[in-house]
Amino acid sequence: MRAHTISTHDGFPLTVQVSGPDDAPALLLLQGQSNSHEWWDELRGDFSSQFRTITFDYRGTGGSRGELGELSTASFAADAAEVLDHLGVDRTAVYGTSMGGRIAQMLAVDFPERVSALVLGCTTPGGPHSVKRPREVGQNLARLRGEEHTRYLFDLFYTPAWTVSAKYSKLLGDDTMMAAESAAHLRISAGHNAWDRLPEISAPTLVIHGDDDRMNPVDNAHLLHERIPGSQLLILPEGRHGFFEEFAEVVTPAVLRFLTESIG
Repeated sequence: MRAHTISTHDGFPLTVQVSGPDDAPALLLLQGQSNSHEWWDELRGDFSSQFRTITFDYRGTGGSRGELGELSTASFAADAAEVLDHLGVDRTAVYGTSMGGRIAQMLAVDFPERVSALVLGCTTPGGPHSVKRPREVGQNLARLRGEEHTRYLFDLFYTPAWTVSAKYSKLLGDDTMMAAESAAHLRISAGHNAWDRLPEISAPTLVIHGDDDRMNPVDNAHLLHERIPGSQLLILPEGRHGFFEEFAEVVTPAVLRFLTESIG
């Protein structure tokens, strides 16, 4: 993996990571809330043999640190477009999970000419039409601290059959983030609302979700499928919020097959 830092139009430094053949089709991987590119560490290699995979650390995570202004999923999508510009990538397939799926939606509606295919994993359209997580889940995430919080979050991401320790998971948050940075990401995710614009998405789209996701209820996958013209839907039985990692042997081939068929 090759990493370097670019400067956006407003001077913010974004750390970008690229792997895979330079002449392969591009695939932009967008991670979840309060996470750096490390979210993709266990999965990236499965895509890098066929794609030039691109990630970047969102503002406030990993190597992308600085003063945070007004941020949104739309502004993060604009950052993604600047990353593509810097790399000379005109069009890319996009695979976004959780908040990354929200950002991917905005990239597809604000920069439709840049997106060749779209995969939306464990995400939501946002706004008043979306299905909120159970109240007790939000309360516990806000109330618990330290090891209790980690154990609870781990249970939201993985089934009891997942035997890898929580300390090895790359999905549970960037622990280098300051409280203000984490709070900013929470506001970004909560403020997302693409409902009215989802029918504008023209890229071939696959919506994927686990049916036991308490972090982001699976009903949101059905809403996205209904709102995005011609989209495909894949629901994984027993999958929780980290289903794309725990059940990667099923999910990743399905994603690769969709991308290959969609972009030719």
